[in-house]
Amino acid sequence: MITATPRSTHSTDWRRQWRDCIVDPHVLLAELGLGQLRERVAISPPHRFGLRVPRVFVARMRRGDPHDPLLRQVLPLDAENHLVAGFGLDPVGDLAARASPGDGVLHKYAGRALLVATGSCAVHCRYCFRRHFPYAEETAARDRWAATLRFLREHPDIDEVILSGGDPLSLSTQKLAELTDGMRELPWITTLRIHTRLPVVLPARIDAEFIDWIGRIELSKVVVIHANHSREFDTDVDRALRHLREADCVLLNQSVLLRGVNDSAQALVELSRRLLRGGVVPYYLHALDPVAGAAHFAVEDSRAIELCDQLRTSLPGYLVPRLVREVAGESSKSPVERC
Repeated sequence: MITATPRSTHSTDWRRQWRDCIVDPHVLLAELGLGQLRERVAISPPHRFGLRVPRVFVARMRRGDPHDPLLRQVLPLDAENHLVAGFGLDPVGDLAARASPGDGVLHKYAGRALLVATGSCAVHCRYCFRRHFPYAEETAARDRWAATLRFLREHPDIDEVILSGGDPLSLSTQKLAELTDGMRELPWITTLRIHTRLPVVLPARIDAEFIDWIGRIELSKVVVIHANHSREFDTDVDRALRHLREADCVLLNQSVLLRGVNDSAQALVELSRRLLRGGVVPYYLHALDPVAGAAHFAVEDSRAIELCDQLRTSLPGYLVPRLVREVAGESSKSPVERC
């Protein structure tokens, strides 16, 4: 019988949980009783995009299940080393959208500035579209956000600031407060949006200090979590989401359609229903960004459209996410539609 990995007693300090992670694929497989997968694992050099997964997330994986959808999202497989035409290093044109090289500010869409706040993340998702991004040269948080705030002062047409990464919540709350304190003098900015995986992967990050900070921000606040499967949720995640809602954050979810993870109507229906239980609105179902190393996750457009048709027959409209993809150079997300 396949069972969930037994929970151990973890510290409630998110920094300790961050450090308590697994970086060796063979250690991960041994803990899950999946030694038979050893031959399929890709071992990345230290400078490459290696494994990183906190043990609190591993605890939600099912021991003995080689098809566990959480495991598949983080386990580096030898398929990542296959060169596939159309899958490149900058799949959504981030580098072309830089406001100026080196400041970590991307200006893709009218009225919005996206800040690549940091390259750090609690978990290395194998489908990450920024897995090859030059974070060492492009980090918005450096120098106390100096270049970022200068750019925002010079662009009163921008009313929404988007924090991305990496994961922006890997920064300390004090570092995040430096940005929002600097934005107080910019009355044209009305909305702060945060794209983050941490409320799901490392829910202890949503601690009292964080809630105190975000609760005091006098802006519209949108937190977009990134969950791909219903089994990513547990009571700790629910608690973190509740704290965010109580701090007047609008909660949305952006998932990626991934072969072997959530490419079935049942998985997507269960995800939407589980999001509703957590007070989160399904927002986008993203077609895979064609990043080198992730081609084995790709789902054909025809299959994606079929799945969304099935969702519409199974769920109320407000639980059916929009099927989209990001196309480099386009002025907005592009719907994936029938030919």
